[in-house]
Amino acid sequence: MDPRAEHAAVEGPIDILLVEDDLPTLERLRDALDAAGEFVVTSVATLAEAMAKLDAGMPRILLTDLQLPDGHGIELIRRVRRASPGTDIMVISILGDEESVIAAITAGATGYLLKDAVPTDVAATVRELAQGHSPISASIARYIVRRTQASGQAHAEAERRPALNTAKLTAREIDILWGIAKGFSYADIAEHLGLSRQTVPGHIKNIYRKLEVNTRGEAVFEAVQQGLIRL
Repeated sequence: MDPRAEHAAVEGPIDILLVEDDLPTLERLRDALDAAGEFVVTSVATLAEAMAKLDAGMPRILLTDLQLPDGHGIELIRRVRRASPGTDIMVISILGDEESVIAAITAGATGYLLKDAVPTDVAATVRELAQGHSPISASIARYIVRRTQASGQAHAEAERRPALNTAKLTAREIDILWGIAKGFSYADIAEHLGLSRQTVPGHIKNIYRKLEVNTRGEAVFEAVQQGLIRL
């Protein structure tokens, strides 16, 4: 049984961990959820505070910003997803760029709302999340559809031809490129591959130079085109 469906069937208050450092936004979201009368909201403003709350127990729902004063919300998403597959996770952020969207969804977010597009009825949106839906801002949804279509075309083309590796990437660089594609942090990549955290940026710089690109998205696209990695 899907862990989310199992949770959705449980009656009683739904506990929410709300992580937001902008006070007006935090108060608006918390007040809207409190007024619904069916949620128990714990709100914090920093990554460290959120991690401490997770040490005490996993929430039913995590609502988190990405850009926090002392770190990135992706760390929270990964930790919750590893420890509690049944927890629903929704990002509420001003970050709508390609890397942030893909990193959050890859890490395990089940919903993604931009702050300038947060629905008036926040409680209803969170209720939908708890029922197994995936609330996503329209602009984010359109981007995901476009990216999925482009990715499908790239995969089809890659499968029709052998891996080119015209950039002459080393096996280590391809491993690191795979980590980039999955949205991992430099620290995650270093730990996974047994490297020093300080050496990863140098490898990535070499990858960018060899592929003649300037961003993570461009590097991943070029690697998929060459058949070096599959997402």
